[in-house]
Amino acid sequence: MTTPTSVLLRATPLPSLLAWAGLAHAQGVPAPAVPDAAKSLAFAHAQVVDAPEVPDAIKVQPGEKVLLRARASGVQIYVCGTGTDGKPQWTLKAPQADLLDDQGAVIGHHSAGPSWQHRDGSTVNGKATAHVDAPDRDSIPWLLIAATSHSGRGVLASVTSVQRINTHGGQPPAPSGCTSSGTGRRVREARVPYRADYYFYVAGAN
Repeated sequence: MTTPTSVLLRATPLPSLLAWAGLAHAQGVPAPAVPDAAKSLAFAHAQVVDAPEVPDAIKVQPGEKVLLRARASGVQIYVCGTGTDGKPQWTLKAPQADLLDDQGAVIGHHSAGPSWQHRDGSTVNGKATAHVDAPDRDSIPWLLIAATSHSGRGVLASVTSVQRINTHGGQPPAPSGCTSSGTGRRVREARVPYRADYYFYVAGAN
């Protein structure tokens, strides 16, 4: 039985492939393609996704390309504290959301940091650098986030920027919600459902 070339490519170490390629060339036989070591892992995993139309304030740097789009579904977690004016105030503690692909499968998670982890183990952490109000006033702002650190060697390892757009929900409750109307006691935490689209960018190929 003849083994398909694609199987041989996956199973054969790169040095052996190079030797095979040289032998095949000498014999005038077409050699199987050798993987291009210069290609970025990020681009190998890139989706065919156009960059979204967004306000200028949250546009990425020229040359950055969309690597991945993920739909987030989860909650924004707020804790009740005291503002500088001495009044009750909700403060964001952390997001907690699943990241979904276009078919609805879970491909990662979003958590405090802010941080995003792909199912391949790669992680990117970031810091918000710009925001605009969402078209829906009851939804959290759209953001531009600059990557600050990475871990792992997977899809997110080369991310340079993240956009959060198309948000639905997630705004903190009214300040009066810090106190339970039934007992008058301080409510410590609120979990507000939200959805959003996250676009992950990498630097363009040279």
